[in-house]
Amino acid sequence: MKELKDRIRRDGIIRAGNVLKVDSFLNHQMDIQLFEAIGQEFKRRFSYAEINKILTIEASGIGIACVVAQSFHVPVVFAKKTQTKNISGEVYTTKVESYTHGRIYDVIVSREFLGKGDKVLLIDDFLANGKALEGLTKLVKDSGAELVGAGIVIEKGFQIGGRMLREQGIRVESLAIVDSMDEATGEIVFRE
Repeated sequence: MKELKDRIRRDGIIRAGNVLKVDSFLNHQMDIQLFEAIGQEFKRRFSYAEINKILTIEASGIGIACVVAQSFHVPVVFAKKTQTKNISGEVYTTKVESYTHGRIYDVIVSREFLGKGDKVLLIDDFLANGKALEGLTKLVKDSGAELVGAGIVIEKGFQIGGRMLREQGIRVESLAIVDSMDEATGEIVFRE
């Protein structure tokens, strides 16, 4: 997606530890016009599927997932990182390691919102080591729902997550795959 790649080149900041900072437009301050284009692109790429739920993980994926869900006219469910009083009844739970935060979270989804008959598209802002999507995949499997695929805004192609998920037979559609980035020069190389 050229518009996204151009924006990453212009506004993305490379930090030590293979961190690509895109919080000025993607995951802190959000460019909704860009999100609308992202939603339409995911709708195009998954147009063959009868998706009836979008699933993401708290917190950075929620805004993107909401706009993508508008394109599909379906609800968003997000896996919470903490149990709250608002979640009553039974839940699906799994552990997810956050690459960005360097910690492990217990994530939960109420059984009320995910189950047999659901056709689920996973949406997230980044794919690096694949642990968040691996956890979401487990929640979908545990619920008896059908996993249609995963839509990723930015994939770090030089890390194992994308390859690992694709080897498991999961359809992963990434709008921008970064093959390399150089902190010293600020250069970002995308897979074409």
